[in-house]
Amino acid sequence: MQRTTQNKSFKLKQLNCAMHANKTSPAKQKEGRDISVDMYPFIRKYKDGSIERFLRSPFVLASPDQGGNHGVATRDVVVDKATGVSVRLFLPSRAADTAGRNRLPLVIYVHGGSFCTESAFGRTYHRYATSLAASAGALVVSVEYRLAPEFPIPAAYDDAWAALQWAASSSDPWLASYADWGRTFLAGDSAGGNIVYHTAVRASHEVNDDMMDIEGLIMVHPYFWGAKRLPSELAWADESEGASATAVFPPYGVDRLWPFVTAGQAGNDDPRIDPPASEVSSLACRRVLIAVAGKDTLRDRGLDLAARMRDHDAPWPWMTPGRREVTVVESEGEDHGFHLYCPLRATSKRLMGSIVEFINQQPSSSPANPMVLGVPTTPFKDVFGYGMAMKSWGTRSSIARNRGHGPGAHGPVWPSNKISVRLPMPAGKAHHKQHPLSAAASWGCVMNKFF
Repeated sequence: MQRTTQNKSFKLKQLNCAMHANKTSPAKQKEGRDISVDMYPFIRKYKDGSIERFLRSPFVLASPDQGGNHGVATRDVVVDKATGVSVRLFLPSRAADTAGRNRLPLVIYVHGGSFCTESAFGRTYHRYATSLAASAGALVVSVEYRLAPEFPIPAAYDDAWAALQWAASSSDPWLASYADWGRTFLAGDSAGGNIVYHTAVRASHEVNDDMMDIEGLIMVHPYFWGAKRLPSELAWADESEGASATAVFPPYGVDRLWPFVTAGQAGNDDPRIDPPASEVSSLACRRVLIAVAGKDTLRDRGLDLAARMRDHDAPWPWMTPGRREVTVVESEGEDHGFHLYCPLRATSKRLMGSIVEFINQQPSSSPANPMVLGVPTTPFKDVFGYGMAMKSWGTRSSIARNRGHGPGAHGPVWPSNKISVRLPMPAGKAHHKQHPLSAAASWGCVMNKFF
């Protein structure tokens, strides 16, 4: 009985604070204004041009006091005065402990929110970036990009690119003192996963003489879609069964999102959400982590992208030949964005542990030890303020890796797993060469149906 009550309580909380969409909007009955576009519970646009956002967590101030933020100091920096694009930096206490002897991985993080809501300065993503910085021992740069519909796509793409350029060329004291430029990662969830993908694509094509390494691409529940339904999308399409009413991203809602955030300039066949094979093959990435959730409508899109990335060789001559190392993390029984709203659940901890391990993989000169699920390499940091850890509710996560081989199907395993793209290196900064990384297991992904 207690377990049943807990499950019901959690489900109610998830329905209220996460992103579960409804066709009928409770707030609609209270509004006297005429509604132009209703994307509740995300956003609503009225015919008078005004915008109302529902899914937005309270603003949190940055603070250089590590003690007040679970051992992580934070600071805000304006990246582009013309557009107002800014970033929040998260520096863990271990940076001071190393006293400059060991530099920290640099993670450029782009938040989710359907391209139209949430903020890097809001409580949800402030806490998540704090946890990531503390758990991974990484310097995190969280991007505050412009939101649709006021600033339609591709504004968010341009802002993420501006943040990456700033990180590569800035003389910011934290970056100059602590960042390991050879261990730079692009990471994001949901809409942010789509944005960092396109940032990596752009970096693959805009080359310069100086080089800064982007070692990894991390996409958690990334937003990709298309005009043709995939299996996990069809599973939620029968609204008469009530399935779509409880999905975070029901297909009918996803169908309406992209035209909305592009100001009606693109449909669901847009290659920006349905990447062509030529684009995937041109992506200069050697290591990729894609996380999917078993009940997420977007699940199969993530798995499809992972498979296509795995199957294409490295495109650039200045990269070591060979296929990409692709890590797939699947959280069974979970839905879109669960880790943000229930960070102390067992599945959320395992997902964080997988990301931490991906960032801190051992060099290939050391024996490759696959991660034991549920026992992260670095302990999960309880920075969300929810007290004791919640139970797993009977769900679990699965992780699978693909180790790319050489030119032949049974050729030698190439030792280098670096993602290298050419970006301007900061003036006066030495290039910190990173040892190649190794994979730990063969390709294989849990493909169970949960519907």
